[in-house]
Amino acid sequence: MGANSSSLPPCPAARPKLEDIPEACIALVLSYMDPPEIAKLARLNRAFRAASSADFIWIPKLPLNYPYILTKLPDQGLGNKDKKDIYAALCRPNPFDGGTKEVWIDKRSGGVCLAISSKAMAITGIDDRRYWNHIPTGESRFQTVAYLQQIWWLEVDGDLEFQFPAGTYSLFFRLQLGRVGKRSSRRRVCNSDNVHGWDIKPTQFQLTTQDGQKTVSRCMLDNLGNWVHYHVGDFIVEDSNALTKIKYSLTQIDCTHTKGGLCVDSVFVCPNSLGKELFPLDGEVCKKL
Repeated sequence: MGANSSSLPPCPAARPKLEDIPEACIALVLSYMDPPEIAKLARLNRAFRAASSADFIWIPKLPLNYPYILTKLPDQGLGNKDKKDIYAALCRPNPFDGGTKEVWIDKRSGGVCLAISSKAMAITGIDDRRYWNHIPTGESRFQTVAYLQQIWWLEVDGDLEFQFPAGTYSLFFRLQLGRVGKRSSRRRVCNSDNVHGWDIKPTQFQLTTQDGQKTVSRCMLDNLGNWVHYHVGDFIVEDSNALTKIKYSLTQIDCTHTKGGLCVDSVFVCPNSLGKELFPLDGEVCKKL
């Protein structure tokens, strides 16, 4: 019996499994990956899911100004959450300033983006229904746009004070010629009957910062029935710890003719590289001066 048993071949060693990799090693590997890749691997098993929650993975991926962003969102209680949860929450649009602005981070790059509603801007004649109306629509992230009936002097002004991570940023106006309407079954409805005056003189866009940066661009609005992000200009942030103050405007003040039929939705601010990726054609429609 003993002789027979001693002649048996040794049992093969158990094959290693993914679960056998130490959690610290998994976390270290994940730290070199982009957030979407980390999210995919976290679904493999419990070990990867637990490793993906390590704070040291997410701290470098959060923007440098994320504590400042959290001060803009006091009601969400994000300050006490893990860094992974903070990152996930900031990837969603977060309203602030009474819901007239939203801030979020690009889930792939962590770049800071902002959108500003037309209701947060100073628009000439906005309270006179002969000139302007606020139209509810699901085509706006703010669920409403300012629609110009007709006016001689068009001036839309806005300002923003925000702490951005160092880098180059682009600012866009989101506009459409034609009145937005309710969808008919699956078809998008846009009424262009009142569109006039935009093919005579160019519209001017302007951007200035508190440290003297300034860009001016002009273009003819011809985006009939389509939303276009008009590239106003770029600005550079050098100090991540300082507040950046921006003023921007949209004007068409040639009083030789009236203009109408314009929807003003919002202003969009994002890292320059992301803007080129999202709006490669829109950014070329305006002539920089």
